[in-house]
Amino acid sequence: MNAATPRAPAVRPEAASLGTRERIVRTTSRLMQRQGYEATGIKQISQQANVALSSVYHFFPSGKQELATEAVRHADQEFADIMREALATEADPAEAMIAVTQVLAEYLHNSDWLDGCPITATALETAGRILDIQRAAAEAFEHWRALVAEKLRHTDIAEDDILDLAHTVINTLEGAELAAQVSKSAEPLEIAGRHLARLINSYR
Repeated sequence: MNAATPRAPAVRPEAASLGTRERIVRTTSRLMQRQGYEATGIKQISQQANVALSSVYHFFPSGKQELATEAVRHADQEFADIMREALATEADPAEAMIAVTQVLAEYLHNSDWLDGCPITATALETAGRILDIQRAAAEAFEHWRALVAEKLRHTDIAEDDILDLAHTVINTLEGAELAAQVSKSAEPLEIAGRHLARLINSYR
């Protein structure tokens, strides 16, 4: 018997009320989040977004790379919104880190541990090859670090340390999300949150 052909992960259909271009971008972002850049094709995007193939090329005449770059920018903003809301739930920056990891764990659990960082797979696949996508990914990480740094400025921590801590927070969250996906457990994120809080408090 031949082995069954692996199926692409299901991606929730985008709301019909969205404009065609936004629906294409959101669908591309979801697909790349789960299966990366190389495995995401224009035909699959058009089918999942419920739009004609010609519509994809109408909005993105330069093709897949142009669309993928825009999808990374969308993922950047979407993840930033999640982080911003989570950070705002706690006045104390250290406690806010715990809140962020709890929210990320909830998102992962609700997606059956499929939806981790929205740009990691694409960033790794295209690094050094597709500069527009690499640049958009770098800007996303910078954006997220800026959100953390802004929260940390509510303390008396020195600015140089704030910038270093912002890097550490985002790097730790990236690793903890991956570990949570692999183990299908919130524990890596919970541990990361507790230790990030302790780290921030140690600088006060």
